[in-house]
Amino acid sequence: METFSLTALATAAAALALAPRAWQRLQLSLAKHPSLAGHSRMAKRVAALVPGYHYDEARFFSGDGAPPAVVARRRQGFATLAQTLNTRHARSIALTREAREGISDLQFTAAYRVPFQYSRYLREHLSVGAFVQRSDGVTVTDLDGARFYDLTGSYGVNVFGQDFYKACIAEGSARVADLGPVLGSYHPVVADNVQRLKAISGMDEVSFHMSGTEAVMQAVRLARYHTGKRYLVRFCGAYHGWWDDVQPGPGNPMPPGRTYTLREMDERTLRVLRSRRDIACVLVNPLQALHPNAAAPGDSSLIDSSRRAHYDREAYTAWLQQLRQVCTERGIALIFDEVFMGFRLAAGGAQAYFGVQADLVTYGKTLGGGLPVGVVCGKQAWMRRFRDDKPADICFARGTFNSHPYVMGAMQVFLEKLHTPEVQAMYQDLDATWDARAATLNQRLQLAGLPVRVANLQTVWTVQYTEPSRHNWMLQFYLRAEGLALSWVGTGRFIFSLNYTAEDFQAVSDRFLRAAERMRDDGWWWHQPGLTNQRIRRGVLREMFRHRR
Repeated sequence: METFSLTALATAAAALALAPRAWQRLQLSLAKHPSLAGHSRMAKRVAALVPGYHYDEARFFSGDGAPPAVVARRRQGFATLAQTLNTRHARSIALTREAREGISDLQFTAAYRVPFQYSRYLREHLSVGAFVQRSDGVTVTDLDGARFYDLTGSYGVNVFGQDFYKACIAEGSARVADLGPVLGSYHPVVADNVQRLKAISGMDEVSFHMSGTEAVMQAVRLARYHTGKRYLVRFCGAYHGWWDDVQPGPGNPMPPGRTYTLREMDERTLRVLRSRRDIACVLVNPLQALHPNAAAPGDSSLIDSSRRAHYDREAYTAWLQQLRQVCTERGIALIFDEVFMGFRLAAGGAQAYFGVQADLVTYGKTLGGGLPVGVVCGKQAWMRRFRDDKPADICFARGTFNSHPYVMGAMQVFLEKLHTPEVQAMYQDLDATWDARAATLNQRLQLAGLPVRVANLQTVWTVQYTEPSRHNWMLQFYLRAEGLALSWVGTGRFIFSLNYTAEDFQAVSDRFLRAAERMRDDGWWWHQPGLTNQRIRRGVLREMFRHRR
């Protein structure tokens, strides 16, 4: 009996000891998004199970059960569209095909421009050019002399217009020309840049890097160094560069590292931050305010019409304020990753726009005045890379091209121009201006009976579809035929520069409407009565099972 009692007591004690850990683990699981995007290990397993298969010609046009008359319209429309693009942009397309053999990026973007089932047939018959030769105002011109309104935004670099950055590069290069490409030593423009960045960011210190990815890597390293904790928290769907810890799931060949991917704008996430003792930092990408907990909206995953986006400034501001409070209470570094959105929302970046101060903030893209750069700004307590009392305990970070004179020269011009009356005027009523433009376009689309709408976070837009369809990804090619330049992700993201005038936007709006009307007239948005997005997804899932057998 005594032995039994001791065993029972030991078991009970062990259970009590494990209970807090089990509760913490349960809280962590509840804070993860229920989709695959919130479970990176499962996402990688599922991705490995997806079979590679391609639609033949018949399936390409009639895979949704369209009747013969609609299929005929699609075939004719596709042939006309392909001929238009292949003829109008012949030189640009020819060089793209030639260069693709030696440029892995072009091979990837060509293959993943649309859902993979459609990709092979599409690439065999319809091409787009990747080469352009000049930019003017809000347009770019390809090798054939065709001009496009630029909706690519150079992946976020182009905030103020291409001519602005041409001037930054030219003037900045002239300022540092006497020093040239000397590395290691600093050109005097660096000191001026540091002072300006400290004033803009509200931080104490600055470090320079070669890219936004590098800047985020360093910010996370510093947080781990100073807290002695291992884990970082990122939010479901957010992008912070392509290094292992911040890109869990498909696209990363390595298993997830010391990363928790949690729900954004959710009380369960706050509970995890309050209770765990292993979290070094929280990463915030303000772009996620447009589509919280959803991955980047590329057309390669557009198999139905379930894409959704909505921006609520008040709600997102409240969320950031809650994060700030919890991180302060727990000694967790709050990192604003403003590589993409920095200087787009406001001259002071997302910190100024939302009224929330981070511990560390990363910049890139536009800050280099058109040249590559990454920057970390932070409070002194977070930025220090060594300890006086432990001289061998350091947080090393250097790079051969950090503080390159030509980049620093262009940056100085950028920072000077940022505070000129001309540039400050671009920031006036940004929310109201771009919200009104989006509303106007949506009204025109609704009046025309088109199943397309837009959602926006100021000048960053995404296209949504209101009726079930498997062919929404075709819209990107109709838009291109109307002279609108999109990035390789298609209709998932439009990035306008702030110098778009009312007349420029009117032209884009007219072309968008024409493209959507042509796509409708060619039959791509036909669907059977009663079709739902859920039925489409189930049908695709059944296809995958069949191809795995």
